[in-house]
Amino acid sequence: MGTVKPAYIKIIATELLKKYGSEFTNDFNENKKLVLQYTNITSKRVRNRVAGYITRRVNRGLVNV
Repeated sequence: MGTVKPAYIKIIATELLKKYGSEFTNDFNENKKLVLQYTNITSKRVRNRVAGYITRRVNRGLVNV
């Protein structure tokens, strides 16, 4: 079992996937850049957690495009 993601990470990622779902890929580094571009998150840790959650959702095919 892994760690549980905080709700705010899931909420931010879900909103980004609703708006820009087709632009995210299964590449974590590319998703980091997109998260930085589409949000005003200044914390590197939060940005990486959101990008990681998005990457995981894309890899599992849980993105409705």
